[in-house]
Amino acid sequence: MTRLEIISDPICPWCYIGKSKLEKALASAGNPFDITWRPFQLNPDMPPEGMDRRTYLESKFGKDRATDVYAQIEKAATDAGLEVDFSRMKRTPNTVDAHRVIRWAKTSDHQGDLVSALFERYFKLGEDISDHAVLVDAARQVGMDGDVVARLLQGDADRNEVLREDREAREMGVSGVPTFLIGGTYVVQGAQDTATWEKIIADLTAAAAQMGE
Repeated sequence: MTRLEIISDPICPWCYIGKSKLEKALASAGNPFDITWRPFQLNPDMPPEGMDRRTYLESKFGKDRATDVYAQIEKAATDAGLEVDFSRMKRTPNTVDAHRVIRWAKTSDHQGDLVSALFERYFKLGEDISDHAVLVDAARQVGMDGDVVARLLQGDADRNEVLREDREAREMGVSGVPTFLIGGTYVVQGAQDTATWEKIIADLTAAAAQMGE
């Protein structure tokens, strides 16, 4: 299988939309990928306790532009078949702990499911995905050992590794997400349409057939 590394942040709406479009392509064209989710913080300077969402949006975009930006995102999400409810989102969280749990989910092959659960909890339910109780509940929801996750979250396990991977992504030129790294060589940026992914999958399948794989 071809390695597909998805550099993402669970509070990134375009990552949520991009995942949905990719999954539709995988369902229709087959899955040639071994997928790993990699960390990126949209807000690397976010305080550990997060920030009031309105304050965050107005400081980042300006009051009027924030409304326009999220109206466009809501339409894109709806067009992708996703439910979002921005009115329920009261805080913008720090995502380091969420990335730690995503990292742990890889060992038990629950990573994709956990990422989906965190997206839904944040964008649909408005939950604070920096809250350890929310993270543990999401982990249990997808089949992880919640007690182990709770214990690990109490310490600093893999915090430095998450920060290192975030830093490495920036050093390789990633400035926005989602960013998809295919086979360690090819880069696809943004929430690409399902048709684009179907073509990529077809090209990979054809190349593998020529090589006799």
